[in-house]
Amino acid sequence: MMAITHVLVGLLLAVPVALVAPEYATAAGVGAIVGGIIPDLDLFAGVHRKTLHYPVAGPVVGVAAGVVAVVAPSPVTVGIALALLSAGVHATTDIFGAGEELRPWERTNPYAVYDHVNGRWLRARYLVPYDGAPRDLLVTLLCAVPVAATFRGKFRWLLAGLLLVAVVYTALRRRLVPHFEAMLE
Repeated sequence: MMAITHVLVGLLLAVPVALVAPEYATAAGVGAIVGGIIPDLDLFAGVHRKTLHYPVAGPVVGVAAGVVAVVAPSPVTVGIALALLSAGVHATTDIFGAGEELRPWERTNPYAVYDHVNGRWLRARYLVPYDGAPRDLLVTLLCAVPVAATFRGKFRWLLAGLLLVAVVYTALRRRLVPHFEAMLE
């Protein structure tokens, strides 16, 4: 899935917090955005979808941090909880996408994400066939509706920018591959 999709899934997780405890909406939103992005930083720091992706342990840690935030709510505990939960959900939802490859529609790599708990790669499920696929954009747009209805101000502007980038990326995704391949040569 696109990094933008992961950010919007994270923001979707922050919607209940914003509705129930609006004083923590900003902390929840910022935490969700950070958590939606951080796992993909392993593109630059190790093996992508292994180094910073924890599909089994990540959600458990996120839920535990959520319990801490409920027991001792503060902007810090809420932000950390949403960051950890969003990162865990990011890693887990990568299972529903394609393998890690430039041309995922060719299905040359069946492995989606590494499971550190069991010491093995989890297979791609292709429900979202590849990042930037029309189905990926659909998930992004579906997540954007409740986020747009809940968050205001700068979050709305960020959302509009993310959606614009997602639409353009989806339109160009397959055409960009030859340029990326040329850069890697």
